[in-house]
Amino acid sequence: MNFKNKIVWITGASSGIGEALVYQLNEQGAKLIVSSRRADALYKVKQKCRKNPLDVHVLPLDLEQTDLLFAKAAAAWKIYGTIDILINAGGISQRGSVLETEPEVEQKIMNINFWGTVNLSKALLPKMIAQGKGNLVVISSVVGKFGTQFRSTYSASKHALQGYFDSLRCEVYDKGISINIICPGFIKTNVTLNSVTANGEKYNVMDDNQENGMSSYDCALQILKAIEKDKEEVLIGSKETYGVYLKRFFPKYFSKMIRKRKVV
Repeated sequence: MNFKNKIVWITGASSGIGEALVYQLNEQGAKLIVSSRRADALYKVKQKCRKNPLDVHVLPLDLEQTDLLFAKAAAAWKIYGTIDILINAGGISQRGSVLETEPEVEQKIMNINFWGTVNLSKALLPKMIAQGKGNLVVISSVVGKFGTQFRSTYSASKHALQGYFDSLRCEVYDKGISINIICPGFIKTNVTLNSVTANGEKYNVMDDNQENGMSSYDCALQILKAIEKDKEEVLIGSKETYGVYLKRFFPKYFSKMIRKRKVV
């Protein structure tokens, strides 16, 4: 893979898949802008980058503050005068039933996962079109393809991303813009620990499937390969990715199976 001197902006860069992407891209000589809510965590990530630290710029942002994201995008663009790739890796998961989850929690999840990604991408899009090239990468999920218990709004936010960016791809296919939708399954990160419960509290329980999932390092490698090959969509994970095909070809069987599945 060759990302040398590519200018890449990564959200969710302080942990998980986003953090793993930072290290891999730094090793390959990319020039990075790293974003998440916690500036202190971002600077720790920057310190762990083994290549030129001057090519890693910290830009804190909160995806939930959707009205501020266009200004953040303008600030990101000014750092290098351009951006080649935006990787939307920021997001939050959920553990709560539909009946119990408060509307404010559902709105929070949609703001972070859907509107945060949409607003940043939309803010950069005219500039990318003007320069004749650009790459929008959306970290969705296998549950952007089907729903499971206690993840209704999380799944809805990922379904929404799929539809939005599939539609956008049709509109900008002839303008030099690539759109890659990445659908990870169980990746060993803290996403389950950091999930919000029905009342908005932190879940603080590690899912066994997550604990035993693919490493964030290996996931990041596959994401970068998908970007380089300009794959429109890619599933990343193990047996859980088969659910996408079961849902498509054997929907009734899949529904019975997913109802019985242990969900933590």
